[in-house]
Amino acid sequence: MTFFDKIKQKIWHFVYEFFLPVQRFLLKHHIIHHENKRQKYHIGWLAPGKTLEELKLHLHSKWGFGNHFIAWTDNGQVLSWRKLTDFQDQYHLRVFSDGEIRGHFEFTPEAHPIEHFKEKGEVNKREDFLKFLSDFVVKGIHVSSLEMDPDAYSPDSEIVMEEKK
Repeated sequence: MTFFDKIKQKIWHFVYEFFLPVQRFLLKHHIIHHENKRQKYHIGWLAPGKTLEELKLHLHSKWGFGNHFIAWTDNGQVLSWRKLTDFQDQYHLRVFSDGEIRGHFEFTPEAHPIEHFKEKGEVNKREDFLKFLSDFVVKGIHVSSLEMDPDAYSPDSEIVMEEKK
C-alpha cells in the first residue's frame, strides 16, 4: 500500500462514522442521485436448502468476504459484501430477498471514489464468483424469501484492507 493509500484509508476510517447520514441527506435533497434498480451482472440464485447465514459464513471464512455498508442499496437487496484484492480493487457481491445473486469486480470507493461513484472500471467476473460461491449458487431460478442482513449498515462491520505488519 502506498503512502497516499494509507492516508486515504485513514480518512475513510473517519468518514465511515458519518457516511450513511450524509448519503441519506444528499439523496433526499437531490444533490446526488442513485437509481436503486438491480445492477447488471447476474450470477445465479441461492441454492435450495442454503441459508443467507451459511452463505455469509462460507464467503467470510473461505474467501475473506465481509460487509460493504457504504455501497448503494439496490431494490430488494439483503446482503452487500465485498472481497478486497488490495486497496485498489474489490469483488462486490449482492444477494436479494428473492435469492438472486449479482456481482462485479470494481475499484474500491476508498481508493477511487469518483471512478467508483461513476461505476467506471466495473467488470463481469462471473467465473470468479461461481468459484467463490461453490454449491451455494444454482443457474436455474430458485426463489427464496430472505431477510436483510442485520449488520448491513453497521460501520463497525465494514471489511477493510489491513496493513501488513
